[in-house]
Amino acid sequence: MPQDFTPYQQKIIKRYYGNQDTILRQRLAELVGELYLAEGKKKAKAWEAAAQAMLKLGLSQARVDHLVKQANPALIAQVVKELEGKP
Repeated sequence: MPQDFTPYQQKIIKRYYGNQDTILRQRLAELVGELYLAEGKKKAKAWEAAAQAMLKLGLSQARVDHLVKQANPALIAQVVKELEGKP
């Protein structure tokens, strides 16, 4: 199924996928705040989204499982700092 995109649309798509790691890091940082504030089902969904983001960013499944099991948003904040290259 060929898709005909204009050159402008092609540039937007290319930039999106070229910056996807930055977008995912930013989303993970936003999820840290949500994890602190959310309760109940929203908190469970936020943890699931954080786990997916971390996997897409290249963290190992074992590490992601450990972080989710700990259920500590501060640990996710540390991962965000690590991914951004900050000590």
